[in-house]
Amino acid sequence: MKKNSIILAILLLTATFISGCNTISPQKQKQSANKTLTIFTTIYPIEDFTKKIGGNHVEVKSVYPAGADAHTFEPTMRAMMDIADADLFIYNGAGLEPFIDKTKKSITKENVTIVEASKGIELLSRHDDDDHDSDHHHHDKDPHIWLDPINSIEMAENIKDALTEEMPSAKDDFEKNFQDVKEKLEQLDQELQKTVESADHKEILVSHASYGYWEHRYGLEQISISGLSPENEPSQKQLQAIIETAKEHQISYIIYDQNPVTKVADVVKKETGTTPVTLHNLEYITENDLKNNDDYFSIMNKNIETLKTVLGK
Repeated sequence: MKKNSIILAILLLTATFISGCNTISPQKQKQSANKTLTIFTTIYPIEDFTKKIGGNHVEVKSVYPAGADAHTFEPTMRAMMDIADADLFIYNGAGLEPFIDKTKKSITKENVTIVEASKGIELLSRHDDDDHDSDHHHHDKDPHIWLDPINSIEMAENIKDALTEEMPSAKDDFEKNFQDVKEKLEQLDQELQKTVESADHKEILVSHASYGYWEHRYGLEQISISGLSPENEPSQKQLQAIIETAKEHQISYIIYDQNPVTKVADVVKKETGTTPVTLHNLEYITENDLKNNDDYFSIMNKNIETLKTVLGK
């Protein structure tokens, strides 16, 4: 009898252990079944960093189609359902994505983990001359953190930490891939420093105030035609002040981003006699970027080459 009791106790303990194993969270069960993490992101830098850090452990897709405006984009119901079914949803934050609060509320009971890539990054206040941001897409803080490679390192680390928490078994791979991304970002930072330090002047005339973090870190001075949201246009008085400032500093180029050229920027171009060039703000990628297989680093390197031209005599 004693022998039978011992056997019965062992069987009960085994059953309890197996039962405990079977109570793994649905999130972890889903990972085991899929063997990869399904991830949705917003802006392109987050999509690109997540792919690079996650490697073959992730399937990553942006909710933004090519050419979407991050400041005004609203996801479809289908996109919301896809986000709810994902393992991770990674967004920029800092007030960039107007749909985020609504999205959080609608998927609060789902298993998806929501990650704010800008967490812990010191945000810059918007410029006083951006007070023409008068509509509901107004920003109190400048959300364009990813254009500063040092901020991008923090973004990438936040992404790496979220991936590691979701899939601890791939921690070493995530760390190695993050270090590769970090090294490339540090190289970009050095190139930007050298470019601005050797410039003939520091002023740039831009159609969209995306470059506040370059001002803060490298000493550039952006003269912006629109505010932090490209759809916001200056008043006639502000427009005249921009034209006079451009003439005062003898600026030769007007910088457009990959958004469509605005009528106001064209007026400034005509009044100042400036030559139009493009700086890519990386909020989204274009169809041409996709065709060229460009990524964050190739686009930023092109931006640096453009800066060298714009900051010359």
